[in-house]
Amino acid sequence: MYGYAAPNETTHGGGYKAAGNGRRLMPMRAASLGPNVVTLYSLGEIVARARNAARNDPWAGAAADKSVANGIGTGIQAKAQWGTKAWRAREQKLWKRWGKVCDADGVLNLDGLQALIWRECEEAGECFVRLRNRRLSDGLPVPLQLQVIEAEQCPPHFYGTASNGNQIRAGIEFDLIGRRVAYWMYPRHPGDFHAGTDIDATTLKRVPADEVIHVYEPVRAGQIRGIPRAASVLVRMFNLDALDDAVLERQKIANLFVGVFEDADKNGEPTDPMAESLTGDGTVGPVGMEDEGIALAGLEPATTIDLGGTGRKFNQTKPPDAGNNYPDYLRQGLLAIAARWGVPYEVLTGDLRNVSDRALRLILNEFRRFIEMRQWLVLIPRCLQPIREAYLDRAVLAGALAVPGYDELREDVAETLWVPQGWPYSHPVQDVDADIKAIRGGLDSRSATILRKGEDPEEVASQQQLDNADADARGLILDTDPRRVARTGSAQSKPAGNAGGEDTESDRS
Repeated sequence: MYGYAAPNETTHGGGYKAAGNGRRLMPMRAASLGPNVVTLYSLGEIVARARNAARNDPWAGAAADKSVANGIGTGIQAKAQWGTKAWRAREQKLWKRWGKVCDADGVLNLDGLQALIWRECEEAGECFVRLRNRRLSDGLPVPLQLQVIEAEQCPPHFYGTASNGNQIRAGIEFDLIGRRVAYWMYPRHPGDFHAGTDIDATTLKRVPADEVIHVYEPVRAGQIRGIPRAASVLVRMFNLDALDDAVLERQKIANLFVGVFEDADKNGEPTDPMAESLTGDGTVGPVGMEDEGIALAGLEPATTIDLGGTGRKFNQTKPPDAGNNYPDYLRQGLLAIAARWGVPYEVLTGDLRNVSDRALRLILNEFRRFIEMRQWLVLIPRCLQPIREAYLDRAVLAGALAVPGYDELREDVAETLWVPQGWPYSHPVQDVDADIKAIRGGLDSRSATILRKGEDPEEVASQQQLDNADADARGLILDTDPRRVARTGSAQSKPAGNAGGEDTESDRS
């Protein structure tokens, strides 16, 4: 069998410059690592540094805050889709009652837990929610509570073989066909250590997978643990903070000196800075001493230095500024942080200079699309829907909800409409007018428009009905009542109570 010699891959790169390994691309060499091996020994350190950045770097903390505020806001609401109107009302009341006491730590309600879970995923790249079954005697509306567990409690470096032959990878136990069957966790956070309570590998506990919800966003096929969102910009944030600190220190030191008194006759002895200290008002003060006995000359803002001599000549200093390129470098660094976090620079910093209204709309629309993707592809299907199903299972089992034949109807009963908090109007007058035209033109529905605002169409209709009845009882005629007042502001030509939904002559004018 004959063949031919392939070109040297190391020099030709297979036709792509990006695959070349010449002199200029030697620093670009990268190892071909799998989605889990790449973080095998580094994930713990990355998470620790990401959490430190969230604590101490204002931009990292702000990025997480903005993401939580837009991704969760006041909470993502659940609306049952199965059952009669009366059953849905009873279920909604039970869901709200349970949501107030669902936190196993007794601190947050369900909306607060959503925000905490989102923040954990921002900082550590993942978190775990453990389903804690409770006794009926505990007095809960539904015998279930949720315990949010940080990523560090499931050690990513824990690999091995379980006693039943299952493989354990990154703290997760898989059966022979690759299904998750258990998580190996510390009983508490390994960083919350106390005297006499050592935490090591021997304290790991096996938790069945059906009691744990693992929330993370995989970015590679086969990835089993989450990666902090700041992983690729941690070094940049560290260097940016170091630069900012260095510029600040230089400015502080430079502004300590106001000027220098020189010997105009050049015949005096200079003052020994190690023998006496100059204060801010130009007088000589005592010398301070370090522990090692080294003399220190004290400096304060507005300090002047006297070089001695008979003649007196004062030279005012000119402290250097921060540098012409400092603002540009700082902005470039913040752009990189914002890009990686998925938060627009304008939202992260509040800097709206040179941003037009049209450009801001485009920026916010792109940001909202990114947030909605994470809501509907990660948080809702991987976290909220499993919580909802666990809640319904326990509610029916405990008799809090009556669903005959639940085993056969389980999927139908669990069908839920999730309603995130609505986005505020960018331009209220134009946006509301566009909604009205879309509804009147048949391009959208009233219910869909209300849902986008984060409201319940049934509740809005009930409120409108009550408001109309109250206005009629009081003899009020309001411009906001389309039964009586047309869009033009004139009175409707048809009597009040027209429920036919047809346009009046005034409406068409």
